[in-house]
Amino acid sequence: MEEKIKRVAARTKMLFVYFWMLPVFLVVFGETGGEWVGAYAGDVRATYFAETVTILLTAVLVPVSLKLFSWVLTKKIDVVAITDALRLYALWSGVRLALLAVPVLAGFLTYYMMLSNKGVLCALIALTASLFCLPGENRLRKELHIDKELSLIHISEPTRRV
Repeated sequence: MEEKIKRVAARTKMLFVYFWMLPVFLVVFGETGGEWVGAYAGDVRATYFAETVTILLTAVLVPVSLKLFSWVLTKKIDVVAITDALRLYALWSGVRLALLAVPVLAGFLTYYMMLSNKGVLCALIALTASLFCLPGENRLRKELHIDKELSLIHISEPTRRV
């Protein structure tokens, strides 16, 4: 069981690293230039549409990603066996980061394609919200109500038949 817990914790940490590689890649790609940077900077309608969509995505997906995980944790994950709980925890952690990646992607694309500061602001809001999703083994144990001492005793103790 301890091995599964460590594997799920490592997987969620890796997803978090991949999530943070997205904005780094977008910034490097945007700052190196290209024809797509500033492509719609003069188009007022496209800029307004992109800014509006980015702001709405950020306003909806940031709270949804945080609250949805909390709801799923209490309603779906806490009521299943520990092996299923670990699998669902990893799945929903990925879903939460995917939901946060949408405003990050939209924000940086709006920033570079429209040269709009509103886009980068929305991306930074989503990136800041991701810090509330910082993974780790201690957090996983706390959220899944796994006591380390009890799980070690349970694992090392042979099953008794009466």
